Amino acid sequence: MPHLTRQNKVLTMAYEPKKVGSVKVGRYIVDPDSNEPCKVISIDKSKPGKHGAAKARMMIIGLFDNQKRQFISPVDKRINIPIIEKRVGQITNVEAGTGFVHVMDSETYESFVVDSPSEEELSSKINTLFSEGKAVEVEYWLVMDRRKIIQVREMDI
Repeated sequence: MPHLTRQNKVLTMAYEPKKVGSVKVGRYIVDPDSNEPCKVISIDKSKPGKHGAAKARMMIIGLFDNQKRQFISPVDKRINIPIIEKRVGQITNVEAGTGFVHVMDSETYESFVVDSPSEEELSSKINTLFSEGKAVEVEYWLVMDRRKIIQVREMDI
């Protein structure tokens, strides 16, 4: 049964179940221990033994906290796969001291505050373009009711 969340009075799915054996490198899973969406960076699968089923050992990195984790599970068990909504917005303000970025969604015109990206390249590009007075467009992901800026570019006006 997919997990549902309430967003803007519309029920949306946060994740869906999938078998551990069908997950591939580069995909995202929800770590059952921390309930954090994570990217799979490596998978090792063992063969079934005399007394047990085949196991999968995954190295995963948290999407929001960048922590490295290990996940071990039988391949026939189910794991949650987060639903990732890719959206575009425009930066309306950058708070220099706090590291928060104000973004307005391009489709819904909803305004929200998101953390500045942890990647130095993206963060410096936001600060440079915004301080020069240019219109800045960002691609952000909405994952389990949390937002993360993924890409930054100058808007063509």
